[in-house]
Amino acid sequence: MNAFGSPGRILDLALAGEFEVAYDGRIMAEWRDVLHREKFAFSKRDVEALFAFIESEGSSANPPPLGAELPDPDDAPFLETAHASDAVLVTGNSKHYPPEERRGVTVMTPSEFLEAWVSAQN
Repeated sequence: MNAFGSPGRILDLALAGEFEVAYDGRIMAEWRDVLHREKFAFSKRDVEALFAFIESEGSSANPPPLGAELPDPDDAPFLETAHASDAVLVTGNSKHYPPEERRGVTVMTPSEFLEAWVSAQN
């Protein structure tokens, strides 16, 4: 992950309190698994500090199943949490969320989200 790319800039905005991160236990478990992988070389301390921030400042959800038929059923927690939280789902894999299965959730790539956020600030 490039700290200066779109995902890194979005993380900076979240850490600055510009918006809340919506999550549930399934999402946190997946993020922990991914961010602790050797290939990313993130320090455990930094990753755990990030999770402490999200749990303290974010918006926890306990969403019901939506029954959406996604190409990868493991992506359901992200759609369900965004739906329950009335949040935008930001993902680099928008094709994993076919428009007919989104249940009204806006799905954006990181660059689309940043563009929309900057436009809303002007």
